[in-house]
Amino acid sequence: MPAVRVTSERPRWRRWSRAVPGLIVVLLLGWVVFDALTEVEVAQPALAAPVIPPLAPLPVAPLPSETAPPATESAVPGPESPCTGRPARTGAPVLAVKIDNVAQARPHTGLEHADIVYVEPVEAGLTRLIAVFCSGAPEVVGPVRSVRETDLELLAQFGRPALAFSGGAPELLPLVDRAPLVRLSPAQAAAGYFRSSDRQMPHNLYARPAVLTASSGAGPVPDLGWRFGDPPEGGVPTPGRSVRYERAEVAARWSPEEARWLVSMDGAPLVTTARSRVGAATVIIQRVPVRSSPYSDVLGYNSPFAGTVGAGEALVLRDGQAFQAKWSRSSPSAATAFSRPSGELMTFARGPVWIVLAPA
Repeated sequence: MPAVRVTSERPRWRRWSRAVPGLIVVLLLGWVVFDALTEVEVAQPALAAPVIPPLAPLPVAPLPSETAPPATESAVPGPESPCTGRPARTGAPVLAVKIDNVAQARPHTGLEHADIVYVEPVEAGLTRLIAVFCSGAPEVVGPVRSVRETDLELLAQFGRPALAFSGGAPELLPLVDRAPLVRLSPAQAAAGYFRSSDRQMPHNLYARPAVLTASSGAGPVPDLGWRFGDPPEGGVPTPGRSVRYERAEVAARWSPEEARWLVSMDGAPLVTTARSRVGAATVIIQRVPVRSSPYSDVLGYNSPFAGTVGAGEALVLRDGQAFQAKWSRSSPSAATAFSRPSGELMTFARGPVWIVLAPA
């Protein structure tokens, strides 16, 4: 009877069975690392120090008894800004800043100096802001967050604006590259950003507009077709209005003492880090179609698209009154016209304009 040779070598299937758990662990670890690296906004690396001296902690000061006009505005009669109807410096590049608007991002910085502010719906029933500076901007603005598909169509009416944003969905960035705007995220202009040490990521990214726009190539604001002047007849006195989203609310209350609309978010007065109460001379509730987009955030929530080309209903608040209006825009490059039901252009009060994009 031939001898039977016994060896220590196990069958191949047993060797693979022992290796499988290890391979699974490696694959899971690899997926976690990949997911962290592809999370455009949250996993962003720390930014290098700006080329200008670092700022002190963001200022918190009592509201002065008299609010001086922003240094970017003209103190003497001159050309009217197409954005506010006030005398302003002409030829400045248009800068749009995408601003965080969840509770952790407040109070904002520099928002009180914006010429135009858009409120737009984003994923999870929340909102974000786009602050547009047409004739100059403050030293610091923020906190800055990521771009959305809505922004690209909306901002095309400003010619060739600069857009400050933190990042975006990887699938959306090719559209951003082709849009008629100057991209100024930290990837293109790191020197124009810094992170505040008193807030947690991703709510602590701030922009320095002077650094961002120094050689951006962005163009000045074109004629938006807006008209500023006395209110028309037919307004209905109103103390204020609000717009509710799934998980957010924006409201404007008329202040006769300050002769402007004071803005609140989620039931709380909107105040900046300089303790300036944010308000507007004109508030427009623009009813727009809102649909799902092909893009989602890192948590899987779909990013809605608010369409601003077409036509629809609007409500214009000015001088303590509400005016029924209509909006129309023929193409992305065209400006948005706001008119009375009779067809004549609606006039705005001189000063900052807030436009709330509300689902139709």
